[in-house]
Amino acid sequence: MTTPIAHHTLYAERRARLAAQLGDGGIAIVPTAPTRLRNRDSEFLFRFDSYFYYLTGFTEPNAWLVLTADGRSRLFCQPKDPEREIWDGYRLGPAAAPAALGVDEAYPVDELDARLPAWLENRSAVWYPFAVHPGLESRIDGWLQKVRARVRVGVDCPQTLRDLCALLDEMRLIKDAHELDVMRRAARISARAHIRAMQRCAAMIRAGQDVREYHLDAELLHEFRQNGSQYPAYGSIVAAGANACVLHYRADAAPVRDGDLVLIDAGCELDGYASDITRTFPATGRFSGPQRDLYQLVLAAQQAAVEATRPGARFVDAHDAAVRVLAQGLLDLGLLDKNDVGHLDDVIEQRHYFRFYMHRTGHWLGLDVHDVGSYVEPAEIGQLNERRDPLSGEIIRDRPSRILRPGMVLTIEPGLYVRPAEGVPSAFWNLGIRIEDDAVITTAGCDLITRDVPVEPDAIEALMRG
Repeated sequence: MTTPIAHHTLYAERRARLAAQLGDGGIAIVPTAPTRLRNRDSEFLFRFDSYFYYLTGFTEPNAWLVLTADGRSRLFCQPKDPEREIWDGYRLGPAAAPAALGVDEAYPVDELDARLPAWLENRSAVWYPFAVHPGLESRIDGWLQKVRARVRVGVDCPQTLRDLCALLDEMRLIKDAHELDVMRRAARISARAHIRAMQRCAAMIRAGQDVREYHLDAELLHEFRQNGSQYPAYGSIVAAGANACVLHYRADAAPVRDGDLVLIDAGCELDGYASDITRTFPATGRFSGPQRDLYQLVLAAQQAAVEATRPGARFVDAHDAAVRVLAQGLLDLGLLDKNDVGHLDDVIEQRHYFRFYMHRTGHWLGLDVHDVGSYVEPAEIGQLNERRDPLSGEIIRDRPSRILRPGMVLTIEPGLYVRPAEGVPSAFWNLGIRIEDDAVITTAGCDLITRDVPVEPDAIEALMRG
């Protein structure tokens, strides 16, 4: 991973912006993620906490950041230990941390409990990420008890606990130039991985070889690591045939057969930042007639969503645009019978499309694949519109959708999933199609940073012949 030393001024600027929002006498406490056992004494690969990394660039486990409203930053980290470093690898250590990370002070992590209570004295508010780190609230309670025990000597105990996520989520929602550069590089790596899997699939089938979903998953992983990605951003979905109708299907051992469509939803994580691409392609490199018809409908829905994704528009506009195209297409292709469901507006109002399209059209993307950030416009949060959902009957409380602004990054991913059912033309049975790209909001519209892997059906067929 890129060393934090190269960008420590960037992280210092973020800490300064956050400190300015803590209010007079505020203090923020941010731990990184813990290490976790996979089995017996073997650990899962460590992945830092996104909030902590956003403020420090520091990738070691067992570390904490303490930030005060005056801008002073203190890091707790693992001490240097030559013997443990033989087994577990290099540690930065407290002595080197200030110069390397741009923090004001650094201490061994085993001094955290001794030092925190004194720093909490006479503070107005304690900020920390709510509901992120199990046990953190109890630990803060313990420190506050020690502060309260000193009230007789004139010490004030903080009266307010505040959710730090509220501040950091807004900061992380708008990506800076460094973040966008990393995300563009991650997108290029992921696009190459999809191309590699698509071409390998067709080549193996043409050669008469047994193709399994895990063969294609292996191609993705190879390309990710070959190009410097540290991990997949999430568990890759590689779904052949009917498996593509399972939204969160994981790559398994199912065969990939001549005539199948294959849905791959996969992206790498690079230097902490996620990419997220879905492509659906014919296993042998040629769409059948019904496959192409359904695919072109999803692609048209995605294009409508892309056109609706621009500064000043609402986050929900892309979903509404995609649904309108999909609903009309389902009527045109006979998957919905207008004699049963009515016309386009009826299909949308009553959500008749939901049996074939049951997810939203996108999500925020960044340090987390489903990144932080409110989907409600902050300036309009008090407004509320209530309606009854036609399928569940429950009352839905709609708040004004987020207004898109340059620097936001989101996915655009409509799909259709057709399971065998009475009244559904059998030519479409067991077809699952999703097309997903990553979009950066610009001043002019949006920039799709994942289009190094094609989406047009003719281009996909040409690619797989290559």
